Parts: sequence; structure tokens; C-alpha cells
Amino acid sequence: MTAVRTDRYCYNLPRELIAQYPLERGGDRLLVADRRSRKIEHKRFKDLGDYLTPDDLLVFNDTRVIPARLMGRKSTGGKVEVLLVKKVDRARWTCLLKASKPSRAGTEIFFENGLSATVEGRDEEFFVVSFSDPGKVFDAGRIPLPPYIERNPEAIDAERYQTVYAREEGSVAAPTAGLHFTPGSMESLRARGVSTAFITLHVGPGTFVPVKTEEVENHRMHAEEFAVSAEAASAINSAMARGKRVVAVGTTTTRVLEYLMAARGKIVAGTGSADLFIYGGFRFKCVGALLTNFHLPCSTLLMLVTAFGGHDFIMNAYRSAVEKEYRFFSYGDAMLII
Repeated sequence: MTAVRTDRYCYNLPRELIAQYPLERGGDRLLVADRRSRKIEHKRFKDLGDYLTPDDLLVFNDTRVIPARLMGRKSTGGKVEVLLVKKVDRARWTCLLKASKPSRAGTEIFFENGLSATVEGRDEEFFVVSFSDPGKVFDAGRIPLPPYIERNPEAIDAERYQTVYAREEGSVAAPTAGLHFTPGSMESLRARGVSTAFITLHVGPGTFVPVKTEEVENHRMHAEEFAVSAEAASAINSAMARGKRVVAVGTTTTRVLEYLMAARGKIVAGTGSADLFIYGGFRFKCVGALLTNFHLPCSTLLMLVTAFGGHDFIMNAYRSAVEKEYRFFSYGDAMLII
């Protein structure tokens, strides 16, 4: 099998098309890409229901973004940026640390609210950090906006960088395809007969990491924690058995569903860790349509989307979105691949 070069997933994006602030929720544009007809349509997100039927099951990721970015100082006065990644136990977290000098085991970090932390050790790029008062950790943090949003978090982000159905705390990035939905738009879809189900995948920092290997196959995916309820598993399995279309809201939802299908042959209730890397040639066994945002060049998310929609067709859709001046990335516009 011929190796796939990473540069196949590069595209030119003018910097001004990277959305720095959200529009009114649900007011975004919607690019509709039909895989069979190869037709591309330019719509508004409010038109989503026109492409869904009572035979569709929308599956959402109900993870909630935590205030994962903490700014502290070492005893020497040097600044340290701490990004919470995964809770180990009551007081300890796996973290990413950014500082002018490397942080070693025993390094103490102090935060403005009286919280302190000690670096216990390191595993590759991740650090295990112990906090003095677990109850103050989130109080010291702020919303971890992606690096391409070139500003500090503001009051608007506390609400808008969460989906309206966010429930389970644990993500360091929002499942951005869901940011477009309002309670009203979800109720409107249900009134049309569209079914819904909710699973959880806590998005990790790997979502921002571009693929740096020359060949796609050599990239190593970070694992992310997920949970599927018995109710959701039953709804999804039933939909597939009855020939209904499963519409994944976001690449995070897609990864959980396809990971379980690949590993178990069906959607199984429970918790686990998914590190499935989806790129060209992958055979989708669950997802029949995908609602997503526009993703970074050379990212695993773009690789997943092109695997689902077809490389040339989706890259052409991206070029069309650039020409039509769509807004890109987390706070940007949406794409529906049917």
C-alpha cells in the first residue's frame, strides 16, 4: 500500500478568515457537500433541517470544556503556563507545561488565588502535577481557547465556547460542530421527527496538533477518554439495524462511534479510551452523514473529514469555502457532508 503524504492535506487559508469571535449562535453559514452528486451548496445553518429526515439519528458529544489553562509563576519568578489534560486522582493532573526553562520534578508553581502545585514527574511531553488544594484548581483556570484565536478569553467565551447541551466536564477544547445549535433549533429538529442521542468524548490537546510526519501513517494519535450510556448505545444500534442514517455531530462523535465499531462490531455501553486515527482508505461502519466545522491544514481532523467525504471532493469544497470567504475553525461556519 502506497504511503500517504501529509502535504496532500495542506491548503491556503488567508489569516483573516480564521474566526476570532463567535457570531450569534446558529447564525453561521452551512456548506453542504453531497458525496453522491458531487454537488456543493452554500446555505445557512438554519437550513440544516432541510437535509435531515425522521429516519435520521443525530448523535452529539455532550462533553463540557473545563477552565484548563492556568497561569502561574515559579519561585524564581519565571512564568509557567499549565494546561490541564487529564485528572489522575483528587489532587493530581496530567498537564502540559510551557515555560522559558524546562520544568523538572520538584518544581513549585504558584497561582494568584493562593493555589500552588508541584511537578512530580514527566512522561514524554506530559507532566504529572500535584495541586495543593483541588477545590481551587478550576478557580485558578480560564477557558483554553485554541492558539489560532489570537486573544485572551473574554466573558463571551464562558458561554459561547460551550455547547448548549454540554454536561460532562473534561475537555480542553470544545466539540465545535455543536456550537451552532440552540435549544430552539434542537427542538425544531425533534419536531420534524429527527431523533437524538448523546455520547461523551473529552477532547484533548492533540486536537490542535498538526501532523508533522512526512507520511500520514507515521503520526501517533493521542488517546481520549469516552463514555457511552446504555440508552445511547441502544438508540444507535437500533438506528443502524433499521437502516436509519446516523448523523455524527462532529469529528469527536465520529471517532467514538467508529472506534467502537472497529473494536467491538457494535456500539457498546461503557467507558474507554479511543486513539483511532481515521484517514484515507478507512471504511466507515456507523456514520452516514457528518456535521463538522472547517479544520486546520494537515490536521488529523481534516484527514478524517476527507476520508469520509473523499479527498479530492472535500479539498475542493474547502477551496470553495475560501473563495466564498467562509469563517474557519472553532468559531467559524459549518459543513454538512451527506
